[in-house]
Amino acid sequence: MKNTKQALQGFALAASLALPLGAFAAGEAPPRGMQRGGPEMSPPDGGFESLPEEQGGMKGPGFPPPGGSHRGPGPRGEPPFLHGLQLSEVQQDKVFAILHAQAPYLREQAKAHEKAARALHDMRLADKYDDAAAARQAQAAAQAMANMQLQRVRTDQKLLSLLTPEQRKQIEERGTARPPRP
Repeated sequence: MKNTKQALQGFALAASLALPLGAFAAGEAPPRGMQRGGPEMSPPDGGFESLPEEQGGMKGPGFPPPGGSHRGPGPRGEPPFLHGLQLSEVQQDKVFAILHAQAPYLREQAKAHEKAARALHDMRLADKYDDAAAARQAQAAAQAMANMQLQRVRTDQKLLSLLTPEQRKQIEERGTARPPRP
């Protein structure tokens, strides 16, 4: 009896995992955040694209912008301006080396920002408030963010220097073809 019960539990677990994965693989999975939605979560016309964001529409960080592709980092972590460019193997290796070299510094700065922001957050409800200490933490958080942004600009310039004139022209053409943001 015990073995039968364990076998049935294992089967139920496997089935509960296989069904959503099968639907996802077939491209029939519901949008993120809608997996548990009941009738109240379903739009009247069956499409989530037309719903406002607060009702589960496909807007926000997990979804591409309307009428365009996703603008985040690519599969290898490269910046969006490299998306769609046909890089040679040598260029790909150099891009990887540049991005890999910057990672420790960006991580260090992200940790510094997190530490300062957390300390500043903790000061909000502290029994004794020290304005000078809060200002130092705010400055440290801002400096870490500025350092990360500056490093990204430097990295983008290094990556642009690897590109051929034709590849740079493709990037410029994409920039002018992009519709203005609302």
